[in-house]
Amino acid sequence: MILASAPSWTLPLSGLAVLAYALPAFAPRQLNDLQARRLLWLAWGLHALSLLILLMGPVRFGFAPALSVTAWLVVTAYMIETQFFPKLRARWAVGSLGAVTVVMAWVFPGTPLTPQASAWLPLHWALGLSAYGMFAAAVVHAWMITRTEHDIRLAQEGASGLPLLTLERLTFRFVTAGFVLLTATLVAGALFGEALYGQSHAQWRWDHKRVFAILSWLTFAALLVGRRQWGWRGRRAVRVLYIGAGLLLLSYAGSRFVLEILIGRAA
Repeated sequence: MILASAPSWTLPLSGLAVLAYALPAFAPRQLNDLQARRLLWLAWGLHALSLLILLMGPVRFGFAPALSVTAWLVVTAYMIETQFFPKLRARWAVGSLGAVTVVMAWVFPGTPLTPQASAWLPLHWALGLSAYGMFAAAVVHAWMITRTEHDIRLAQEGASGLPLLTLERLTFRFVTAGFVLLTATLVAGALFGEALYGQSHAQWRWDHKRVFAILSWLTFAALLVGRRQWGWRGRRAVRVLYIGAGLLLLSYAGSRFVLEILIGRAA
């Protein structure tokens, strides 16, 4: 069963956000740096409005809005970074990510939230989605590390516009921030459990979502320890980061995708 899309009157807003994301990503030669930044800021604002619309009326949430919020956080991190590192070049990655997730959130807006859900649930979501956003930003930077290493081997200027060591430091800052937020999310889930969703007699259940979340936490913990104790960097660190991010993606967005789209079940 395919879920109904968002209200049709929101289509122009989402369409403008997609266009503002797509132009800097797919027509970079036609835009100078200032024009591209302005378009990305416009896309960032329109994206935020489209997310707020999803929260109007009966609150709906699912895998696509989760990915959309994650992409919005990545764009936020990128726009802040460009204020400190003007030479940073990742417009194709962030523009493509933003455009795709806006479309997905409009087509698959998720399922209505039960009225019995706890008032603390939005905070739990905020922690989890912020962790998603930090790790997604780390993945984008890891991708830039791979591209830069490839360019260095070919004796070319790095495509990212930043030195390799700077990219590595930024990547692990995002990983560290994401790890702290993921830890807080798991602790909140362990303490309050299903009470967050309005169900009584909360207790810990070893469902697939929690299993994947804990596996991702262990993977990121190993990455941080490996970096600190054995100096992991380059391809090894990037591979471990990708594995952890993949497990984290499966923990919520992946499981919700299966329930909402492949199985067609709201719960």
